[in-house]
Amino acid sequence: MTLPLKNIRILDLSRVLAGPLASMILGDLGADVLKIERPGGGDDTRGWGPPFDARGESAYFLSVNRNKLSAAADLSDPRDRELLASLIADADVVLENFRPGTMERHGLGPATMLAAHPRLLWCTITGFGPDSARPGYDFVVQAESGWMAITGEPSGAPMKVGVALADVLAGKDAAIQILAALVGRERAQAERHLWVSLLHSATAALVNVAQNALVTGQDAVRWGNAHPNLVPYQVFEASDRPLVIAVGNDAQFAACASALELGDLAADAALATNAGRVMNRGRVVAAIAARVRSASAATWMQALERAGVPCGVVKPVLEALRAVEGSALTGVAPQGPAAVRYPPPRLDAHGQLIRAQGWGAFAREDAATDV
Repeated sequence: MTLPLKNIRILDLSRVLAGPLASMILGDLGADVLKIERPGGGDDTRGWGPPFDARGESAYFLSVNRNKLSAAADLSDPRDRELLASLIADADVVLENFRPGTMERHGLGPATMLAAHPRLLWCTITGFGPDSARPGYDFVVQAESGWMAITGEPSGAPMKVGVALADVLAGKDAAIQILAALVGRERAQAERHLWVSLLHSATAALVNVAQNALVTGQDAVRWGNAHPNLVPYQVFEASDRPLVIAVGNDAQFAACASALELGDLAADAALATNAGRVMNRGRVVAAIAARVRSASAATWMQALERAGVPCGVVKPVLEALRAVEGSALTGVAPQGPAAVRYPPPRLDAHGQLIRAQGWGAFAREDAATDV
């Protein structure tokens, strides 16, 4: 199939997770993505292991760098700066997450480049916004965005999410902004210098939790595996493994009570609405917990699914991965009009090709072959 971003050129000067994820998304959609890395070590995540694969590439790096070519360049080298300037001149988008002033010191700042190249778009990913020089690390952002204050057991310590989700959300936000700017560019409406902040992406992701706090003026608290606004909506322990029951409306609650054979709950008028169940959270949860403990998760899954009640078992990662197409080399396959065209590159695998042919290297059928 013809991918929607075919012939769109993305010069990826970013490293670690948010930026590389954004450029990988664009590469999955067909863009020509050139990853520029520092000579010697390359992207920081090349050393973030174990685990490493048989070639010595870290699993972390592999997870966000498919569908790219790699060339090494040193900003302090005049010849490499000349190479970068020529690549920028013919790019559609530059993506970077340098500390403020880095590109400017080398004569390649966004203001200069955007003025020189009217069709160029530039996306800068920061940790804490354009006015902050603080390095953007996911764990720090999770702490300062409110996430850790609401994650974990109610009586436990603050807890981070089990994946670098602030980086992931910022990367997706960057991809969305770039896609919108590419469309807007054709209508002469695009903002050409785009800014994405990990802190803003993470704080915006509080969604209903943020709105609860804004509406009430009261700070959010940790609910563990329960939900602040819905009951029952949490983990229950079956006789063999944990089971999630997620009741989203009153009809589902009636069906849930019936499937669990909890007639007293179904008949109680005080529990007919979600607001009533939230007010009586302890009683509802205790009754369901006692009932669910009496049989296996598979038994309850069958009954609940037959009644149309959202539910699921808590799966370990390897079990969850059976539901999708995944590869030890290229990761979880993309959705939509996208494709895995070639694997994550070795450091500077295409440096000679890029120096000889520039963006024309992408026209070669064997361009993505490791060399």
